[in-house]
Amino acid sequence: MTFELSKEHEDFRRVVREFALAEVAPHVSEWDEQHRFPVELVPRMGELGLFGLVVPEELGGSGGDFTSLCVAIEELGRVDQSVGITLSAGVGLGINPILTFGSPEQKERWLPDLVAGRALAAFGLTEPEAGSDAGATRTRARLEGDSWVVDGAKAFITNSGTAITSVVTVTARTGERADGKAEISAILVPSGTPGFTVEPAYCKLGSHASDTPGLSLTDCRVPAANLLGERGRGFSQFLATLDDGRVAISALALGLAQACLDACVEYAGTRQAFGRPIGVNQGVAFPVADLAVAVEAARLLTYKAAWLRDEQAAGRRGSGEFKQAAALAKLHSSTAAVDATRLATQVFGGAGFMEESVGIHNVARFYRDAKILEIGEGTSEVQRMVIARGLGLPVA
Repeated sequence: MTFELSKEHEDFRRVVREFALAEVAPHVSEWDEQHRFPVELVPRMGELGLFGLVVPEELGGSGGDFTSLCVAIEELGRVDQSVGITLSAGVGLGINPILTFGSPEQKERWLPDLVAGRALAAFGLTEPEAGSDAGATRTRARLEGDSWVVDGAKAFITNSGTAITSVVTVTARTGERADGKAEISAILVPSGTPGFTVEPAYCKLGSHASDTPGLSLTDCRVPAANLLGERGRGFSQFLATLDDGRVAISALALGLAQACLDACVEYAGTRQAFGRPIGVNQGVAFPVADLAVAVEAARLLTYKAAWLRDEQAAGRRGSGEFKQAAALAKLHSSTAAVDATRLATQVFGGAGFMEESVGIHNVARFYRDAKILEIGEGTSEVQRMVIARGLGLPVA
């Protein structure tokens, strides 16, 4: 079996790489140090067409494939994880639920600005007491006349508190199913709705230039027409959304692991110790060689999963194969990225412990940014559970 990206994908990769080096790299250290979300960058990403990659042309996008989105996320993540996650969440968690489950009216209202980069959307799933166990959500919504009234809280919601955030899709209990379990639905809550409060941004370990606040909803009233898809289908909707998101995170992790490999090769080839480059030492060269293997495996797993997603969209594959591939890719790539940052920091020695950049490589920032990759869009433990179930094991 042979596998390679198309010439169009590789040409697009070069375009995004040039954008990242010109528009992102010169400012990363400043944004990171100031913990500032670069809102001015989002419209430029929109002009490049990044937010519309998977959106049909009739809705303002380019009608491209999921693989192209992963290429863009990888290349942005190779320079800065914060910008990479802004795109990943903006499309996968912001645009995708509306595109996949929204009514024609909802698509017409929200998608044009989201695709153009004039606005961002977010997905409010995680709660203070409901993370991996998302089915335990405590946020509730009751139907009063022609309105949903939402009460609850969400935590760690990317892109939900920016100056251009237009809408957040929140999951909420809307009743009880026949089997006694919670009926969960998804509801679109526009920014600025009375009772919808964006909490102060978290002080995070890494990804300082991404937007991540908590949300609270108190007697938050939205039109009944803001129900996304069918009532009671919120659980299955967010599971499908997370499968896509896991491959996007895999691409983000791949970009970081590749950046670490690039940094290690460059530094080990030029850094002198005892009169020769440190790369002549097997204690340096061999771990870097192992990293190259991990990066290549991450790339193949990521783009196989992306290909399966495109095959599924075309009706040529079922969802089960993609779900397993998404978990495999996310588990391996996020682990590889964390390992890569640890190795890069070690190869750089004292310089790796400093926040100052060495060229475009700031391995201390890489180290801080990596850990969330093993947590967001389903922890590594959740991925192992999904994979085990896919193998037919009766894991609880």
